[in-house]
This record gives sequence, C-alpha cells and structure tokens, in this order.
Amino acid sequence: MPEDGLQVTAAGRGFSVSWKGLSLLSRRDPVSQGEKLAGNAEVRERTLWLCPSPLYGYGLSRLLERLASCDENSAVLCVETNPALFSFSILNMDKTLAGNPRLALCAEREAEAVCGFVRRQWGSRRFRRVEVLRLSGGWRLDEAGYDAIAAALRQEIALDWSNALSLSKLGRRFALNTVRNLALIPRFPSLSRLSYGGSPVLVTGAGPSLDPFLGRLLDHFGEKLLVPSSRPFRIVSVDTSLSVLGARGIKPDLVIALESQHWNLRDFIGAGGQGIALAMDLSALPATADALGGEVFLFFTPWAEIRFLKRIEAAFPLSQFPPLASVGLSAVAIALSLGKGPVICAGIDFSFNPDSYHARSSPGHLERLKTQNRFHSLPNTAAAIRPGVQQSPAKNGIPVLSDGAMRAYRDLFERNFSGEKRLFDTESSGLPLGIPVLSGTEALKTLEAATVTGATGDAATVSNTTAFIERELSALRSLLSILSGERRGTEEELEALLDFCDYLWAYFPDCAGAGGRRPPATDISFLKRVRTEIGPFLSLFDRMSPSKNMSGKED
Repeated sequence: MPEDGLQVTAAGRGFSVSWKGLSLLSRRDPVSQGEKLAGNAEVRERTLWLCPSPLYGYGLSRLLERLASCDENSAVLCVETNPALFSFSILNMDKTLAGNPRLALCAEREAEAVCGFVRRQWGSRRFRRVEVLRLSGGWRLDEAGYDAIAAALRQEIALDWSNALSLSKLGRRFALNTVRNLALIPRFPSLSRLSYGGSPVLVTGAGPSLDPFLGRLLDHFGEKLLVPSSRPFRIVSVDTSLSVLGARGIKPDLVIALESQHWNLRDFIGAGGQGIALAMDLSALPATADALGGEVFLFFTPWAEIRFLKRIEAAFPLSQFPPLASVGLSAVAIALSLGKGPVICAGIDFSFNPDSYHARSSPGHLERLKTQNRFHSLPNTAAAIRPGVQQSPAKNGIPVLSDGAMRAYRDLFERNFSGEKRLFDTESSGLPLGIPVLSGTEALKTLEAATVTGATGDAATVSNTTAFIERELSALRSLLSILSGERRGTEEELEALLDFCDYLWAYFPDCAGAGGRRPPATDISFLKRVRTEIGPFLSLFDRMSPSKNMSGKED
C-alpha cells in the first residue's frame, strides 16, 4: 500500500479498511452498512450533511438520492483530515459521484478553513443546519478535529442567518446612508492617510472593566493623560466610551463611529467643538460627520456582497475593513491598521454584572441614573435574569454574566484576532478574548513608549465623485423607465440593470445575506418591490448630481 498503516481487505460486499490496526469499515458488508446509515438518516430541508472520513464513500449515493427527491438546497460535505486517507478517498470513491454539485470532498484540517471551503462551494445562507453522518470509523482518528469542524460550521451558519436578519432590518438604512455619504468623500480623507507609526495604542470599549483601568491610568500618568500631545500612547475610543473618557477629562486621539441610526448621536453629547478626530464608516449616519468638529476620516465596510459596494471600492481609495458586527471589534481592527506598535484593549468585556452593565458615564449608565426612582433601581436586574443570560468565568476568575449575543461577539473577536501578535487584553472582569492578557503593571509599561506623529492626506477629488454619481443616476433612471412602463426593455437589459442597482434589493428578506442571489427578472412580485424602492435613492442621487449641492449637508 502507498502508506504504512493503511490496509485494505476484501469483505462480503466491498472492501474493509484499517489504519494502524484500527478497523474503519465493516469486515462483513461495509456497503450495506453505509447504505443503511444513509437510509436511516432524518432528511430535512437546507441541511449540510458532514460526513467525516468517507473512504470508499459507501452510503453517499443513497444519501444523495434521498436529498434529490425532497430538497434541492441540501448538500453533503465529506471531510478527511488525514492526508493519506484523503488520497485514498480521491482514488477509490465511487466515480459516479464525481461532478455532483451536491457533494464536495475537503482536505482542510482547520475548522475555519472548512467554513471558507463551504462558503466558496455553495455560497452564503444556503443551509440552516449541520448534521453529522458517520459512514465510516475514520472519524475516531481525529474525533476532536471533526467535532470542532461541526461546531464551527454550525456557528458559521447561525452567524450567516443572524447577519441576514440584521441586513433585512437595517440594510435599507445602510444603503441610503452610503449613497448620502458619497458627498462626504471629496471633503474628508481616507483613514489610510492617518498613521500612528510605532506608538502603543489603547482601544477603549464601554464595558464595566473600563472604570478601574482608567483609574489606574490616571494614578500612573496624572496630568499627562489628559493632554493628547503629552501622553506616550494613542487612545482609540468606540463612540459609546467617548463620554466615559470625557467625564474623567480624557480626550481620545480618535473616535470610531459605525452606527447607521440616530441613536449614536447621544454618544457625542458634550464633546462637540473639542476638535476630536473621528473615523466614520461610509454607511454611518451622515450627521455623525459634524458631531465632534474635528478631523474626519472615512473608511468603508462592505455590509453586503453586492456590485454597488464593489464599484465604490474600485472608484475611491478608502480604507476597507471586514464587517465585524461590533464597533468594538472594528475599533481593534482599525487600531491595528494605524501603526506597528502594540495595541491594548480595555473595556471590551462582552459581559456585565447586575449593578454595572456599562462603564460609568456611558450613555447607558446615564440613562439608568436618569430614570432611577423607587420603582426603577440602578442595578439592571431585568438584564441579569432575561432568557439566555448565564454565568461565565472572567479573565480574573470571577463569574460574570453574558448573553448569547455577547458570547457570539466574543467568539467573533477570537476568530478574527487570536493570531495578532501585537494585540493584548487587560486583566479585568471581561470574558477571555483569546489573546494574551497583561497585568495592570505590564499594560502600563507597554503604554510607556515614544509617540510617533501621525500623517494625513487629501480627500478624493470632486470630479471622481461626480462621475460615479452620474453613472449610478443614469442606471437608476433606466431601470425606473422600464419598471414604470415608459419604455420596453429586453429581458437581458432588465437583468443587467437589476444586477447593477443591487442596493435596491440587497436587504429584501429573500436576498439578504444570500451572496448577491436574487429572484429572476420574470418574478413580477420582486419587480414590484424593487420599483417601490427606487424613489428615495433616485431623489438622493439627483440631489448630488453636478447641478446640486455637493457639500454633504442637508439643504
């Protein structure tokens, strides 16, 4: 045999396989055994069937037959983490299975890589659940690995559907804000024009653990902490923690804003006119740009897989960051991109206590203070007992409370940043983030380093923005003329215009998070929904055309 330890023997039907003395397939009738397992599996719609270590693939044909008869959206993923057995499967699996779009064989060993393989193979929001079907005993050679893959796939699918729900709810706002904020591009430079060199960076969230850490900072640095030019490190703050810092006289070097709705404007109360720099996402509420009165830097988060956002990416040199669902995670990604020095997190907890949900002086904390009376106490007991809340050990070993959404953000943090060598967390009451934890003394020592002056550059030209807007406006008018019956377009032209103007339907419930998939141009219901969305976008693009105001402010 090509590999030591791999043995194949003839069975009653088919062949039996063993690896280093461990039998992986029945020695009597492995074919019948595989078919029986596949026949007994409970088939449900939109299921990704994970088959670890397929070997000869006995039972796969039976499973695929059952899926073909009941659900076109289910598929089978065969994973083999043993390189020798993967080569064996490639050579020996039933050749009639080759080319079946419902079946894929993957050799990735890391769970995250398998998730990426599934996304490339079948796209987003294809499946609703993952079922494991063990057609051979090969799973025992890497039980922990296959369990991790199944867990990662389930988490990935849950995240896809969660993102789709968020996009259905907020996608229209994202799209409208993105269009309105195109007028800001000539006014403000990209975030890529800002650099902190080798300076240490402190990223502040608004979790309860920020309070004691800021107290330690004030005790150590004293007055130097209050003057940005005097302290030896930079502070990048999420918008929610701006008031927490302001209540202690600390002015951050940069504030990160992502929120597309008006709620985040309360985060800037009392900070206007202080000249604090702001990094603003292109889909954020347009009024955010004028909230602080300081420098504004733009960055870009592709909130959906649509052609409109790809055109923006190609037309404008904006810093781009992946959609991370949380301003805290985005702030960390931005801080890492601004220089080469260490980045320390504080107040990114993803947890709370009954008496402290946010840091003191944050908008949420101030709201609790404002509404406190004999019927409404300051401790947030309702949050502590709501469904899904459970105790988890914090970094300092003390139990804290966290809900499903917070734990999902924590998992997303670890998934995105656990390999960053420059990123550190502070010892606190927050959930472990999967990165090295510094003691208070170590964190202060790390923050004491020479500051390197940042640099800024120019914004994009007005002419580039004007040309982009004119192209979008022309396509939108053409689509409207066809859908309103003013002229008759061919089916090919209509399909092309629907794809071009995909920001009109990217947030529809049947399209959100589906990787750009949509109903065909023959679907009258879909066309009627698209038609109702054109008005607001046409009005915005028309107002920003060359004959209109390009200031980016409301008339």
